Amino acid sequence: MLETPEAVVEALRENHDRPHGVQRTITAEELVEAAEPFDKPDVLVTALLELMTAYEYTGEHRKSPVVFARLLKVWDTAPESFSQWEAHQVFWRFKWVTTSLLQVPDVPLATVDGWIGRMRSRYEAAEHGMQPVAAMRYHVAAHTGVGLADAFDLWVTRPRTELSDCEACEIRYLAGHQVTTGEDAAALDTWAPVLAGSTACSEEPQMSQARALLPLVRLGRTDEARSHHLTGYRRVRGNTGMMHEVGLHVEFCALTRNEGRGLEILAENRPLYEATGAPLDRVGFLTGVEVLLARLVEDGHGATPVAGPPGRNWTAQELLAHVRSEGDRLTAAFDARNATTAVGERRRLRLAQGPLLDEPLPLGLRTSSARPHAPATAPAAVPPAATRTEVPDDFVTLVREARRMASVGHPAGIRLWSRVAERLTDGTAVHDDRLGPPDLLHAELAEHRARLHAQEDRTADSVSELKRSAELFERLEMPWHALSTRTHALARATSLDSAPQSSESEEGDGTAPGTGRPDEDTIRAGIDEALRELERLKTEAPLTGEARGAGEAAYGADVQTERELECLSVLHSCTFAAYEEVLRQLPQAPDSAMERFEETARRLHAEAEQLGFPHQVANARQFVADLAARTGDLARAETELRAALEDIDGSERPWRATRPRAMLAQMMLAQDEPEAAVDLLHQVIADTVRHDDTEFPLAPTYALLGHAATHMGDFGAAVRHLSEAATRYDHKDAPDDAADVRLQLADVLARSGQQADAVAVLESVLADEAASSLDARLRAQARLTLARGLRELEEYLASAEEFLLLADTVAGWEDDAAIHTLVAAETATALALADRWDAAGTAYQRAVASHAEAPNPSLIMHMMCEFARLVMLAQGPDGLDTALAHLAEADAVGAAVPEGTETFVSWFESGTVHYRRARVLAEAERFPEALTEAEAAIAAHEQGGEQGETPRAEAVRIAALIEGNGLERFNDAVVRLTAASRRCRHANLPEAAQILDALREDYLTRQQA
Repeated sequence: MLETPEAVVEALRENHDRPHGVQRTITAEELVEAAEPFDKPDVLVTALLELMTAYEYTGEHRKSPVVFARLLKVWDTAPESFSQWEAHQVFWRFKWVTTSLLQVPDVPLATVDGWIGRMRSRYEAAEHGMQPVAAMRYHVAAHTGVGLADAFDLWVTRPRTELSDCEACEIRYLAGHQVTTGEDAAALDTWAPVLAGSTACSEEPQMSQARALLPLVRLGRTDEARSHHLTGYRRVRGNTGMMHEVGLHVEFCALTRNEGRGLEILAENRPLYEATGAPLDRVGFLTGVEVLLARLVEDGHGATPVAGPPGRNWTAQELLAHVRSEGDRLTAAFDARNATTAVGERRRLRLAQGPLLDEPLPLGLRTSSARPHAPATAPAAVPPAATRTEVPDDFVTLVREARRMASVGHPAGIRLWSRVAERLTDGTAVHDDRLGPPDLLHAELAEHRARLHAQEDRTADSVSELKRSAELFERLEMPWHALSTRTHALARATSLDSAPQSSESEEGDGTAPGTGRPDEDTIRAGIDEALRELERLKTEAPLTGEARGAGEAAYGADVQTERELECLSVLHSCTFAAYEEVLRQLPQAPDSAMERFEETARRLHAEAEQLGFPHQVANARQFVADLAARTGDLARAETELRAALEDIDGSERPWRATRPRAMLAQMMLAQDEPEAAVDLLHQVIADTVRHDDTEFPLAPTYALLGHAATHMGDFGAAVRHLSEAATRYDHKDAPDDAADVRLQLADVLARSGQQADAVAVLESVLADEAASSLDARLRAQARLTLARGLRELEEYLASAEEFLLLADTVAGWEDDAAIHTLVAAETATALALADRWDAAGTAYQRAVASHAEAPNPSLIMHMMCEFARLVMLAQGPDGLDTALAHLAEADAVGAAVPEGTETFVSWFESGTVHYRRARVLAEAERFPEALTEAEAAIAAHEQGGEQGETPRAEAVRIAALIEGNGLERFNDAVVRLTAASRRCRHANLPEAAQILDALREDYLTRQQA
């Protein structure tokens, strides 16, 4: 196949289009061998340059100087064999040789200096400036630590030349120098053009993004650090030529307390352990890995399985020993070669770092606990002012304090009761008679377990514990507590819904079939019985009475308060049960159910006011407010919630305000008042932390806060809050909720211009087997959004692959033909963009067939217009007939839709087809026909009113270009552009007017010439 020079050149061209990696490098080596037998030094030059490029970008720095030496021999013997570009590359790649030789500790510094000397001589002979030579001297000084200040000054004070490193790379070196001198802020100012994307090259911004991560965190610019980690890591993962940068991302994860994410990066980059062609970059990678593993081992995770070099299983402790030994060995070799300690000192400084944040930085990514390489991580971040309840050491004091907190409903009491249970379990405490009968403590602990089960949505277990507690209170002759707990169990059981029926439930026990929840008649009967027993108790064991037994006596002087609280607890449970009954039947809840709810809520409100417990008045108001909101009465809901907050203010129980305040925030958001919602939600989070409330659901609170921030246009805050929400849902093991939040997060990132960040988030949602546990529709939505995001990033092949996976997913959705049409059409376009025309054609026909079953003319016409555009892009004028055929099909699709139907083709679709045909014809230089189509497009967009002004302006621009450039009718074009520009300004489209004005001025100038 490579028997002629022409065949080798064609193979070189094909190989050049491949992504950098092992296959491209091996092929480049083979092509050099194939080029050598021919007496064609120009072919050998091209092959050697291609091989050197492959080595440079895959980290094979040991081999690169050898190839360059061969290239120089050809340059010295046959310089005419080099094209102008190749001649330039000879001088350019002297710099590659210096940096490659520095990478290898076996190469003496004298050899490196010798190459720089040869570079200087060659530059002088060719009359090139010396700034690139000074840059190489600086790199040696920066590596060895010898003469750094002078070398830096000599480099930066010389003017740039055409052989200087590109501006983006020089910015990286300048900023890196500032970081080493402790000037983080100045470094980030220097980096700004690269990090903003305005200055770039093949290596940037990804190399600078990795180096800027820790300076950003140190300066508190964590939002930017998060973004550069998301986008930068995507560009370097799996790239042996970027192994140092991968190590920096691992280090960033370790120092921002994202150890699980760091281990996932190791799992994705196992081949890097075996990449030995760039020893200095290998030190950088291994050091980043060591920072992570040392953190894990220090935190007690030494036995955690982690991804190390292929071929065996590793624990964190074992891999730490391995990478430490290898890193130390290489570092010692460099320091020995350099006769300095610079490399070792830089490594020691990195290893000495501790975490830069007190809590994990939310990255917005899913870190799968199902992966063997990811240990359990710390809970999601909370504000640093968290107040943890002090836990008394004395057991009697501990129980009494837990009871006191329970009596006032303080959320931190749950921590104390958990400690009581631990002390009894581990034997460090025994029952004390001062605490009352043993069964009293057992009853209280059963209530505590019920509360924990409720937090974990284990409703059936919670109900079971409440029933056990009620039995113990009965045995203790504590009827108020027994009734309260029994009614609580009834209320809690009403929310079982579709939970599996308890093993204790039997046929005919009053539970709804197949659920374990009492049926409506049983619930109503339970409420009525509880209210009747409440009245009996008021007579037989009045609220103001003496203690009836040792159990109540254990509460001392607080017996009356306890009975009053239990009385209101009964009414609260009855109200909750009635509320649940209405909720289950909305939006068609019968009047009888609403009346029962209103009556129980009124009674709770009235008796709470009478007994002087305003927090229970607030509870009654919250129930009313919630149902009012659900039935559309937002004014009543807001009124009740604001009144509830006033009640709580007077209750001396401020922790009770979090729920009504969160509900009010939802109300404000629903009424398009996001600023008010944000203020309320921030206060909710602060109060939750201040009062050590582990029960309040912060994950949805952060999600709502992110939603509100989005409505305000504060995308930075939205990203922070949604990232936090996703992490919290992960820790709650709620994958669907976490994925849903990440879809919102990706949308916010894309809308704020951070498409690469959005793609990174979506890739984490769909990263591994854990994604299969997600709801199928949610997973499909994530994949669709990811495929579109990759298309926006012009990663067309990856986008097409995601669309194909999506097509496989939805193929079995027989009940949703419309989604088949959408996916087939977008898949076809993605495949065409990726230059996979055969597969694109198949998908195209599938989309057309699906459209016949589930019409979507707008989508199909857009696909056909895109095919026309892409055919012309790929084939030029040769593709005209094919492109016009696609547009004719689009016309037919539009014409086949009856006017007035739901799928009626609008002015926009019609105008788009005319616009695309105008451009296709213009590219084929059929200008009169093209102008006719452009004017048809203008007329179609006229019908769109205000919405049509922007596409109309673009159609006018194309018409003017055809008139001026194609038909040389400059005056007609100027007249057209003048009128259109005036119209755009009237329509408040200044940017469109400026574009038209610029073209008008160009034509006026050409007329005058």
